[in-house]
Amino acid sequence: MALGRVQSAIVKQLMEMKLLGVEESEKIMTLSQDLTGDALDQILLKDHGITEFRLLVAKSRVFAMNPINVSRFQFDPDLLEKLPTEFCREHNVVPLGTVGDCVVVAFANPFEMGAVNEIEDRTGLRVVRLLAGAHEIQQKLKKDSSGEKVEFGDVVDAIGAEFGEDQDVRIEDLEDEDSRPIIQLANRIIEDAYKEGASDIHVEPGEKELMVRYRIDGVCQEKLRLPKKVAGAIVARFKIMSNLDIAERRLPQDGRIIFKQYTKKTIDIDLRVSTAPLNHGEGVVMRILDKEKSTLPLPALGFSEPNLLIYRRIIQQPYGMVLHCGPTGSGKSMTLYSALNEINSPELVIRTAEDPIEYTLAGINQMQMSRQIGLTFASALRAYLRQDPDIILVGEIRDKETANIAVEAALTGHLLLSTLHTNDAPGTIARLTDMGVEPFLISSSLLCVCAQRLMRRVCKKCRVAYEPEGREKAIIESAIGWSGTIYKAKPRGCQTCNNLGYKGRVGIHELMEISEELVHAINAEKETAEIKRIAIKNGMKTLHQDSMLKVKEGLSTIEEALANVPPDL
Repeated sequence: MALGRVQSAIVKQLMEMKLLGVEESEKIMTLSQDLTGDALDQILLKDHGITEFRLLVAKSRVFAMNPINVSRFQFDPDLLEKLPTEFCREHNVVPLGTVGDCVVVAFANPFEMGAVNEIEDRTGLRVVRLLAGAHEIQQKLKKDSSGEKVEFGDVVDAIGAEFGEDQDVRIEDLEDEDSRPIIQLANRIIEDAYKEGASDIHVEPGEKELMVRYRIDGVCQEKLRLPKKVAGAIVARFKIMSNLDIAERRLPQDGRIIFKQYTKKTIDIDLRVSTAPLNHGEGVVMRILDKEKSTLPLPALGFSEPNLLIYRRIIQQPYGMVLHCGPTGSGKSMTLYSALNEINSPELVIRTAEDPIEYTLAGINQMQMSRQIGLTFASALRAYLRQDPDIILVGEIRDKETANIAVEAALTGHLLLSTLHTNDAPGTIARLTDMGVEPFLISSSLLCVCAQRLMRRVCKKCRVAYEPEGREKAIIESAIGWSGTIYKAKPRGCQTCNNLGYKGRVGIHELMEISEELVHAINAEKETAEIKRIAIKNGMKTLHQDSMLKVKEGLSTIEEALANVPPDL
């Protein structure tokens, strides 16, 4: 039996290129047609001495595609955001760049037309296809993918040879930006975390090893284990990048890294750095602030339709106070920035007081706090009240002084937005009262409180549909009075979600709008449970109910919902 049509055409092309003799070609032609393309490639490469490049040229002529050696090209960072490494691996493609309204992509499989349509959808550009070797593409993706631990191997080995177990770190060892391996390691950790979409980097010393973990979609994942002898050097390097005192190891310190000062790559991020003395040495936590990342529109944040209508109406009010509450990393800042972006206009004067400034917003005046010189939220608020603003954003209400000035601003014709650390919306009233704000001032100034959390989105490509039973069915029926098909995460996920079953996050919200009945309850200093009961009676959906709505819509799973918010009592 003869080879398949395509395989025969490749062999004939190699004959025309005088890389195969007549006898060799006839011998190959008599091979079974069940022989796969990969198997034929191996026979040509191993038994007949055809090089990978010459085989690629022959294939390119058969398929009328230009050949390309992808190993000589660098990834385009902008394209990688739209065509991430996982997508490229799945379809065996490498994006090489853009020309006009076209995107140039190297394909290993010339028949992979489904990927062409998806690339055009993701990029909005027309695809120009080039042909590359499958092995070359995989090697390129492995080499340039920031998620591979092999990226760190060379510098870790070099550091091990340079730094001893008890050797003191010299400042000069950490300031030569190119030559020292410790510099390269620090940069690679930050670059790797940024490309993987991490929000935080945790550098944690142990008894025998130093562990590096990234928080991705709200969950910490171990990425690297380093020898204990590296701990002092890597922490000292991060301190130098943050302009902190490397000699002070007994007290916590806070700083900021402007990363573009330390890399030649086009990565424009800042990192908020916090160091702390732990039982096995100093630990470092770095929050990544992507300066190029734009705010999302309010409908993309996960608001249910009723909540979105209420929230949009409230932020259009001329004065009053809007508070967002929730733990660190629950999306409060992003929601506030999105709200400001929606109401921003040339007719309004908007001022913000932030620590740190996470996103730079066009047309809005932002102030960075600095406690070292006495520039606090309270002092910034006092200054703003004399600067004729229409809207003021205060990063966080932390103390009685800031709370009282915020209430004063809301009562004197300004719309004030801020954040507070409480578990739910009704608990905010008790928190403000504990800070020393009079109840009648709270009820007079407050427009609404929005409690929020972030839940991981279940991967759309590999999620598994099922009918809930038993306790799961009872929980969802009790919360939203509905039962039907929902989804759970596939145990080992897929390439799209990096084998996790989840990809991305969605917000859940508890929006408590102040009503006349709530004003009376606040003035009467009613307990939090009573305030919550009144708010629910007036139409408020609790965090648990909103999380179950996301489960119903197929955005997340019951396991993820209950891990974030317990059921209502």
